[in-house]
Amino acid sequence: MSVLDSASVKIRIEAVTKAFDVRGGAAFTALDGITLDVAPGEFLVVVGPSGCGKSTLLDLISGLTKPTDGRVLLDGTPVTGPALDRGIVFQQYALLPWRTARRNVEFALEARPRLDRPGRGARAERAREFLDLVGLSGFEDRYPHELSGGMRQRVAIARALVADPAVLLMDEPFAALDAQTRDGLQEELLRIWRKTGTTIVFITHGIDEAVYLGQRVAVLTARPGRIKEVVEVRLGARDAEDDVRSSPEFAAHRHQVWSLLRDEAATVREVVSVG
Repeated sequence: MSVLDSASVKIRIEAVTKAFDVRGGAAFTALDGITLDVAPGEFLVVVGPSGCGKSTLLDLISGLTKPTDGRVLLDGTPVTGPALDRGIVFQQYALLPWRTARRNVEFALEARPRLDRPGRGARAERAREFLDLVGLSGFEDRYPHELSGGMRQRVAIARALVADPAVLLMDEPFAALDAQTRDGLQEELLRIWRKTGTTIVFITHGIDEAVYLGQRVAVLTARPGRIKEVVEVRLGARDAEDDVRSSPEFAAHRHQVWSLLRDEAATVREVVSVG
């Protein structure tokens, strides 16, 4: 459990349980009694064993699914469905192949209600602005098949940010990329986060990635997912010139998260063995 003062909460996950019906009449519980607060402008990373409900938690915050029990609040208001105040970036880029990078980013603005929708010229200009933010100035007219995997994910991030969401939800967005590209995008994401002040909830399997990106790392238990511990990450500036990954502080945080996950992996093995 990690509860903040009510005045400093952006997202409140309040005693949330999520169960799914399965064949045979039994219910499958993915998350059980999750209580977690996220502060405005915070970068929170969530880790846990495979199948512990990390992506389900993100779906609940986004409004793509509803809790069986408990509730999720954004700025004190219950989340009842998807909305433009939450941007989502998935592992798969989900770009429209028949649209250029600019037109893919514009798509998020076209989804706005008609009275709040910018005109064509304003949409194009705003899309260019956000492509520049993610380092893709000059690639506006490229189609997805003309871009590398890292560049496609940058387009997906620009599309998520262009509508000025209050919260950015990221579900293992760098998992499919090579190590060098992934490291570069991690640094880029931190730069964008500092510049925009957007609240970010980031799902990953990578311990190094979790410690490098997160101000806090929420560790979930094996299925059903519960909050095992929330690790406060205290590192200096994260930048390419002075890579904190080689610091003793980084190593200590990494070991702490690794130990928590190792215990959960052992629990999973015991369950499988008994079964």
